[in-house]
Amino acid sequence: MPRIAPLEPPYAPDIQEQFDQIMKGAPPLILFRTIAASKRAWSKFRAGSLLDRGPLSLREREIVIDRTTALNGCEYEWGVHVATFATQAGLVSGAADAGWSEAERGLLSAVDALHAGATLSKAEFDGLRAHYDDSQILEILLLCGFYRTVSCMANALDLPLEPGAARFPVAEGVDGTR
Repeated sequence: MPRIAPLEPPYAPDIQEQFDQIMKGAPPLILFRTIAASKRAWSKFRAGSLLDRGPLSLREREIVIDRTTALNGCEYEWGVHVATFATQAGLVSGAADAGWSEAERGLLSAVDALHAGATLSKAEFDGLRAHYDDSQILEILLLCGFYRTVSCMANALDLPLEPGAARFPVAEGVDGTR
């Protein structure tokens, strides 16, 4: 059970309408139900949503989100995104460095740098600039920050993993054991 109790149905009509809009008829995620327990927190969280059709492709957006949540050890959010968007985005779990384009390698480098030091070196920024315009770069920065926040929330709330969500791959040991 999460550390803060999530809302349980029936939901207030306005909350139900918001859940329906976000989830497209599927049951609301426990993350959403938990944040919605506070009207203020839910309002602020929804205002920061970046899952609309922004200036990045679905693949680019999901590379940023998946890498950010993985670096933050947030299996909850990583698993939701991998299960929901990976196939449509053309991403394969476990493909560490297989087939990344130069632009995608720049994205990964930027996410890694932002995670490690909350900034980009000139070379890292120039790596983004070579492939992305200003609105896309701002979107990348917003995604990194927003999903770091989501990772902190999901991890700190000790949210149980969603049914059907992907799980972090189990690393094999040197001797082949898991």
